[in-house]
Amino acid sequence: MRTMPNGSNRTARWVAPGRVRTRAAPLVLLVLATALTVGLAAAGCGGKPRAQAAKKFVIANGGSDTMVNLAQMWSEEYHKVNPNVSIEVAGGGSGVGIRDLIQGIVAIANCSRDMTEAEKAQARKNTGKDPVEWVVGYDGIAIYAHKDSPVEQLTIEELAGIYGEGGKIANWSQLGVNLKAADGSDKIVRVSRQNSSGTYAYFRENVLDKKDFKLGSKDMSGSKDVVELVSRTKCAIGYSGMGYATEGVKMIKLAAKNGDEGCVPSVENVAVGKYPLSRSLLLYTLGRPEGDVKAYLEWALSPAGQKIVKEAGYIPISAVPKNIEI
Repeated sequence: MRTMPNGSNRTARWVAPGRVRTRAAPLVLLVLATALTVGLAAAGCGGKPRAQAAKKFVIANGGSDTMVNLAQMWSEEYHKVNPNVSIEVAGGGSGVGIRDLIQGIVAIANCSRDMTEAEKAQARKNTGKDPVEWVVGYDGIAIYAHKDSPVEQLTIEELAGIYGEGGKIANWSQLGVNLKAADGSDKIVRVSRQNSSGTYAYFRENVLDKKDFKLGSKDMSGSKDVVELVSRTKCAIGYSGMGYATEGVKMIKLAAKNGDEGCVPSVENVAVGKYPLSRSLLLYTLGRPEGDVKAYLEWALSPAGQKIVKEAGYIPISAVPKNIEI
């Protein structure tokens, strides 16, 4: 149970900008730093040694494919702010980022889902440090269809019937939709993510109620791959971050339950808690960061860093009122 900023006691996932969800005491962060130096070399025989170059620090971060474009944009812009710090970005999914954080391979894990209690315990066991969570923005998981699809709105229950194990919805006609492929089939082509994806985990928990996905979906390795396949497949449906929308797809309105008015993920709908599949975008560190990692995280939370969150197609933390749960 967490006390919200408005004083009410509710179970909540929202964290105030710049705050962390942890009870850990400040700990020294493991920083992956690489010293790039110019060796001492003689200029000819008996020449004078060359001056040593300034150290260049490398901060490795990886994980969420939803956030990989944002992280890369941050990296490029931050290099202009501090040329002596290089931000190395890798994707692979939130699960991969968390694994690499636990193993000390990265200093920052980019995540589109919360770390589990088991993952936090493993981090403490491996490193002696508690993971610290930083909310850096917000996202709505969009439900995508081909741009010419007549599908306008679905409910969470209908999505579960399409994707979940034991779900009975296999054809568009079962939803009253007249949609057929070139071969005359109206079978729903389900496009999903691999199980290391934070988006996959979030969808499984919040749409399927932690049940398994039914077999037969086309599981893609990246958020962009989901949208690209849906854009080429007339009868497809897929889910991915709102920042990956293209002209080849449309967002389907989503309603929490039958009878509710559906909506698409937008800054307005996510910010007021109206869109059913809204979530936080997170960074995790081992302990509270210091030095260059601390400076980088502070910059990401600053107006300059948050401007890039918006440019990447997501919602900056300042856009969400403090009494809204996401």
